[in-house]
Amino acid sequence: MSDNGTTRPQRRSQGRSWLVALPLIAFALLAGLFWLRLGAGDPARIPSALIGRPAPQTILPPLDGLVANGAQVPGLDPAAFKGQVSVVNVWASWCVPCHDEAPLLVQLAQDKRIRMIGINYKDSPDNARRFLGRYGNPFVEVGTDANGRASIEWGVYGVPETFVIGRDGAIAYKLIGPITPQNIDVVLKAEIEKALRGKP
Repeated sequence: MSDNGTTRPQRRSQGRSWLVALPLIAFALLAGLFWLRLGAGDPARIPSALIGRPAPQTILPPLDGLVANGAQVPGLDPAAFKGQVSVVNVWASWCVPCHDEAPLLVQLAQDKRIRMIGINYKDSPDNARRFLGRYGNPFVEVGTDANGRASIEWGVYGVPETFVIGRDGAIAYKLIGPITPQNIDVVLKAEIEKALRGKP
């Protein structure tokens, strides 16, 4: 009798412990699943809701004073996306990783099958021109997004980010974070080749 009297409260307290721990276990499982869905913490693998949708139709003014071949480099005109694969890079002179990826953008611009377009994010024209003067200008168009509104429309998390736009004018791929020697061939160029072949 006494054994039964002592084991019942123990069982009840163990049952209550499980009930108390259950929400914590459920939260840990959900957090782990969420972490895996985001690419195990790799921000470059965060999915974009804009993939497959038309690129934003935001017209941006040119970077004041940026000249190539004696003429002002034009701003961003979304109408130019149609018919040719474009790579859109969102950058700023104050962005440290942008300095690291700049030589890779110049290298990428040597591929004449694609158009390189820059969106200069919340930057001063003088600093932006100095940046391009230092590394070289890979862009055929540079639009200035002085207040950051256009970048919000593009779904930008932070600079740098790079988009591949297909010939149909839709966003085919988005790279969050800098272009690096590790991802330029394996990831970015592979996505550009897919877009050139017209494959989703």
